[in-house]
Amino acid sequence: MTLEDLKPKYDKLQKKYGAKELDSIYNGGCDINPDICFVFMNPTGRNIASSKEWKGLKSPWIGTKNIWDLFVLLNLLDKEIYSNIKSIKGCDWTEEFANKVYENVKKHKYFITNLGKCTQVDARALPDSVYKEYLDLLKLEFNIINPKVIILFGNQVSSIVLDEKISVSQVRKRCFIKDINGTEYKFYSVYYPVGNGRINIDKSIEDIKWIIDNEIEKNKNSRTVYSP
Repeated sequence: MTLEDLKPKYDKLQKKYGAKELDSIYNGGCDINPDICFVFMNPTGRNIASSKEWKGLKSPWIGTKNIWDLFVLLNLLDKEIYSNIKSIKGCDWTEEFANKVYENVKKHKYFITNLGKCTQVDARALPDSVYKEYLDLLKLEFNIINPKVIILFGNQVSSIVLDEKISVSQVRKRCFIKDINGTEYKFYSVYYPVGNGRINIDKSIEDIKWIIDNEIEKNKNSRTVYSP
């Protein structure tokens, strides 16, 4: 099973739950044992890769600006790439530029995906029942890429993936260990950092930096061998 194998399944669900004139948005970034897998909600038509005319990467946040504020402040995006993103209009992204952005994501060893891949024309709320249709496929993504840590954005995504009622404000910096198809993964729930959640971006950054320091950097340091 590969990520490519999942795409027809996502496309089938797009026809059922998404806008008929738009394509599914899949995932992107480091897909071999990334340090972090970031899980958002679902894409909207603001992602220009959802156009049927777009033949390049069908990855999250292509043609948008605000989410990249988060990644650059986490030192997970080179400043030159960030400057380019902020200086052009969303409609001016090219397929080549999208590749360049996601090569930088890969360089920083993280993976970006959504729980739901069904692209909507706008940021309308989706019921839990729709997201749950994607849950088994998301779990297969985890098994395929095998991330060190999984970060879930927002109450709804966290509650569905962790299968319990989650309020992000009550579980900040708390690690959830969950078995996914026979493999244990570490999960953290953080505030959604864009749209209406933009007001909480500072809390998202604080918590993700803590997770990086305590789950990624600390483990790297503990594996360092010093010669006498």
